[in-house]
Amino acid sequence: MVTPLERTSRLDLFLETAQTVMSDSERYEAKVGRFERIGIRLFSVANCLVSFGNLVARFDRSELAMVMQEASLCDALGFCDEISVISDLSCDPELSQHVFVQADPFIKFCARHPIFNAEEQLVGSIFLIDYRVRDLDDEERLLFADLAHMVERELDMGAMRVEQNELRRQIRSLKRDALLDPVLGMWNRGAITRSLGLEMERCEKAAKPLSLLFIGIEPYAEVKETLGSMAADTLLLKLVSRMRSCIRPFDALGRFENDAFMIVLPGASNLVAAAVAERIRLSVLTHQEKLGDKTITTNISIGVSSTAVFPHISPDDMIKFAEKALRTARAEHQGIVQAAPEDSEIIN
Repeated sequence: MVTPLERTSRLDLFLETAQTVMSDSERYEAKVGRFERIGIRLFSVANCLVSFGNLVARFDRSELAMVMQEASLCDALGFCDEISVISDLSCDPELSQHVFVQADPFIKFCARHPIFNAEEQLVGSIFLIDYRVRDLDDEERLLFADLAHMVERELDMGAMRVEQNELRRQIRSLKRDALLDPVLGMWNRGAITRSLGLEMERCEKAAKPLSLLFIGIEPYAEVKETLGSMAADTLLLKLVSRMRSCIRPFDALGRFENDAFMIVLPGASNLVAAAVAERIRLSVLTHQEKLGDKTITTNISIGVSSTAVFPHISPDDMIKFAEKALRTARAEHQGIVQAAPEDSEIIN
């Protein structure tokens, strides 16, 4: 199995997680360029190049020809698994005939140091390039190793950022899944109840009403018993789609029980909520649902509670009022019933 980190390029590991107006390649150059400038200053060489393969591709044809030639030589040399110092390329049996060693620009010196990732895999090299014969003393070799270690640490930090971002994505996905009904893809009981509490608090601060619709669907139980769970779920999906079409995008719709749903209507008075409830009821009643070769006639009952009728009510009591109104609507076949102040005796 390929992990997100294994799919990540060296370029991605060097990129900052913060948003920036720079393109990915510009950010990559900015980060790699810091190490290269350090290398030039530390060793007083003509150039320092950090390569993770195909170094020439970093530079387009508008770049200075000298840099392209240096990158071409580095690509020809390839990576090394230990420090390599060639004091005079013109004396090297393999590289003395290289076009950029034998002819202009007459590159004389090259040193390489490997770059390993956290799994000790060779992933790149740092190159020091100069146009004079020279060597690296013991202290410079240690500094060269330190510079490579800095690059490796940056890669490790990039890998950690990739893993952290993947974990955050997975956590967000898990949190969202924990709030969704797995069948209908809508808010589940915990999520719709939490939404009710948050919206009630927000509306109270804004001095606006809020209403709650508690909706019962029939004949869900009968369909499930006669046609099976999949058919019953298909019926609910069709009815949920009709309910969604009757409410605003910011109204919250959730499944409270198997055949019971809640809709939170922020800013809606009891009169507005009654109108929405009637719109939902008519949308369901005027459409017969097809399940295979069966035609299902559905019935819907709705209980309504509102802070316009019960100011400063708690979310739990809001649900109790709406649920009792739904039971009344079902028992008396009234379709829609609004909870009234005289229902307050149901609160313990």
